[in-house]
Amino acid sequence: MSTASSSIALSVNLNKIALIRNSREGNYPNVVAFGQKCLEAGAQGLTVHPRPDGRHIRPHDVYALRKLVSDFPGTEFNIEGNPFAPPKGDYPGLMALVKETHPHQCTLVPDSDSQLTSDHGFDLTVNRQTVEVIVQQLRELGVRSSLFMDPIVEQVELSAAIGADRIELYTGPFAEAFQCNDNNLKVLLDDYIRAAETAKALNIGVNAGHDLNLDNMPLFKQVPYLAEVSIGHAFTVDSLLMGMDAALKAYLEICA
Repeated sequence: MSTASSSIALSVNLNKIALIRNSREGNYPNVVAFGQKCLEAGAQGLTVHPRPDGRHIRPHDVYALRKLVSDFPGTEFNIEGNPFAPPKGDYPGLMALVKETHPHQCTLVPDSDSQLTSDHGFDLTVNRQTVEVIVQQLRELGVRSSLFMDPIVEQVELSAAIGADRIELYTGPFAEAFQCNDNNLKVLLDDYIRAAETAKALNIGVNAGHDLNLDNMPLFKQVPYLAEVSIGHAFTVDSLLMGMDAALKAYLEICA
């Protein structure tokens, strides 16, 4: 088995800050101000996942946060979303936002407005051709592509075959198994390890995200070659419990 990852970049997902703001009129809390606080405290990047229904991050946030990240050399801006979701209202579509803001990374996610949150990776045996077109478009824009994927070796191999730069391992099932002390946790963790090792062998990077937190991250770090984790929901909750600076410090220590 490969050794655990080291020096994992932490990208803070700001969706839940935007969700709180959207529950009232106005701009409180200020999403950009929170993003700046995260970067000043040492976060290596910011992640946003705008959706057509505008439930949290909205297009104006994407533009403002991209500008903010440009003021912090060495940090990265990651836009997540479904490239096939049509424009709606002031949401111009994921690829339109990418073309206008040129993020460092675009993570493609097969979600829909009917989903409470992202809950599965791409099945490239079904939609390989359509996803490959988007990956090529990102390459032409000079934007690193990442595919939201389940820890299935065959799917990782297909990700490499269509030219993806990275995969983001969907860690929801791992987090649920950890929370429930599921007897199959080790078997599931081994699936993530094999997926990451396959990605490394095929020369694509490995990110991870979804329901990772201070409790389960130390175990998940056994997965090798992790370049980046995106954490938002748990980070927001921990910020309420611990204070934002203390919560960020705790996550950075685990990722170090």
